[in-house]
Amino acid sequence: MSSIRRRVTAHGKVQGVFFRDSTREEAERRGVSGWVRNTPTGTVEAVFEGDPDMVDAMISFVRDGPGSAEVERVVVDDEEPEGLGRFKVT
Repeated sequence: MSSIRRRVTAHGKVQGVFFRDSTREEAERRGVSGWVRNTPTGTVEAVFEGDPDMVDAMISFVRDGPGSAEVERVVVDDEEPEGLGRFKVT
């Protein structure tokens, strides 16, 4: 099975709404590795690595946003997989 890696940046009302923890829970449920963090510019940045269908599902999750998040825009960039072993909030 080949792995893919995507770096995703969510813009909008995405901090202070449990975005990171919800993303971690969803990634763990789907078996996706990577990380998620708040940025100083008010966005949430994440890296998803794993099965292409599961990574695409995570991108859809970010586009919808958890709970009271209001996602205005999502930027997705392709990257080379690094073989990450788990998902963490940084």
